Amino acid sequence: MTTSHDITATLAHHIVNTLPDTAALNVARDGVMDFVATSLPIAQGAIHDSNLTPLRQVFSASDSLTRSVILGYVGHALDFDDYHPAFRGHPSTVILPALFALSAEDTRLREADFLAAYVIGVEVAGRIGLAAGARHYGLGYHNTATLGAIAAAAAAARLIGVSVTQTQNILGLAATQAAGLRAQFGSAVKPLHAGLSARAGLTATKLALAGFSGNATQVLDDFLSSHGDGQQHPEKLSENWGTPWRIVTPGLEFKSYPTCGGTHSAGEAAFALRQQWLAQHGDIPSLIARVENITVAFPPGGDVAPFIHKAATGMEGRFSLEYVIAAGLLEGELTLARFAEGPVDEVIAALADKVTRQPDQSAPPDELNPDARFHRVTLHLTDGESLTVTVTRQQTVAHKTDLIAKLRQNLQSLAQLDVARIQASCALHKPGDIAYLNQLLLN
Repeated sequence: MTTSHDITATLAHHIVNTLPDTAALNVARDGVMDFVATSLPIAQGAIHDSNLTPLRQVFSASDSLTRSVILGYVGHALDFDDYHPAFRGHPSTVILPALFALSAEDTRLREADFLAAYVIGVEVAGRIGLAAGARHYGLGYHNTATLGAIAAAAAAARLIGVSVTQTQNILGLAATQAAGLRAQFGSAVKPLHAGLSARAGLTATKLALAGFSGNATQVLDDFLSSHGDGQQHPEKLSENWGTPWRIVTPGLEFKSYPTCGGTHSAGEAAFALRQQWLAQHGDIPSLIARVENITVAFPPGGDVAPFIHKAATGMEGRFSLEYVIAAGLLEGELTLARFAEGPVDEVIAALADKVTRQPDQSAPPDELNPDARFHRVTLHLTDGESLTVTVTRQQTVAHKTDLIAKLRQNLQSLAQLDVARIQASCALHKPGDIAYLNQLLLN
């Protein structure tokens, strides 16, 4: 059996020595664009966030650790950032803040090295997600926060070019800082998790560079055993490394809607029901008047993330199947405006009150295979008729997000910005691109 020393040392060797291929680097460029598209509306003040002011008061320094907290927060504040299924969390909003913060501090760091470090970070994110096993998330941990600290540390270690031995130390220092609970979903603490996780990875890297040493041969194994509830698989940290790269397969999933990914197929089922009714009857008010109640079915445990039944604010609405389904039926879209700060829309909320969850006990538990998740939405009408649509997670994922359109739409209220230049800079093809993006992100 492989020892803990071998596992950590092998992982550190891969982090330091492997070179991502062109396909992986190209997806990384897409990831940078998506991060910028979801961060700038908050960073530049186009969308009000009342929590950003106190956050900046507390984290008011200009060092890289402080910058990583702010960048992580703004990247995840809209819950519109990318997702990785093996990680079961949002890797870029932890990894990229650490890398951007480092690059702001040391302008000698090159764009090509930045992209390679990003790929390595996502590789570690996907692998630590698999290694932690299915129970980690089920136990109540927020993977973006806990596992993200280790991924951010790996990316930071790669960017600054430390040794294998130093990287082993960095991984251990990051793992011992890992924290974050799903109980904070629906509040501003969820995006704060991303910032704190980015800072933890960066703190681990800076401590190691300064000569601070910790145990580097057992911490990862102990982390997995204490957080995996017996379902951990430490060998998955390094086996078949980069074949394929995790940023490519299963790949980053770029969101089309600013809500929890666990609501997307339910929202799309609502869209389909709306279109069916419009095709036959021509208007939505006649449908809403006839709705007696609405049921939504899914595999047992499939609503662990979207756990809020009755949303009071738009932010809570991001994690409410009921509110997402109602918004989808009424409006045929899920817009940032409906899921921003402030009270929920009363008309949407009234329809949401008619939605009831009915887990499908005949389906395998969601924890065993989240990729097999589905949502079956049924409208029960006053005349006894019912309309049903089922949308699977795989169908939702198959709809690729137009990242250029997302960038332009999210920045449309920021007329002072040069969107064409931002788009070009996200590719990180030339010197100065990172500095330009940092100037915008760290406004």
